[in-house]
Amino acid sequence: VQLVESGGGLVQPGGSLRLSCTASGFTFNKYVMGWYRQAPGQEREFVAAIRQGSGRTYYSDSVKGRFTISHDKAKNTAYLQMNALKPEDTAVYYCTGGSSYPPQEKWGQGTQVTVSS
Repeated sequence: VQLVESGGGLVQPGGSLRLSCTASGFTFNKYVMGWYRQAPGQEREFVAAIRQGSGRTYYSDSVKGRFTISHDKAKNTAYLQMNALKPEDTAVYYCTGGSSYPPQEKWGQGTQVTVSS
């Protein structure tokens, strides 16, 4: 099982980024995919998740209304569209997968997102 993230980088406050997570080695349609993040000196926190079967989504209060999680089943890929980014969104973002919610069984290597002027 492998999860590979991409799309991180440096963006100014108010800007947007889209993270991608391509999964391999498991039945994508039966999984819950998600995103967590960890800022320096802070604990890892849940960001968003999506059930591959129903498409139901979940968000933390800190990103609700600004971030959107989606998936492309044909590509075995989940996305995190991040809009109206704030400096406090700066963190390493991890893609996760699991058989139930919240998804914590499998983790990607992480991708850095930095929001700064």
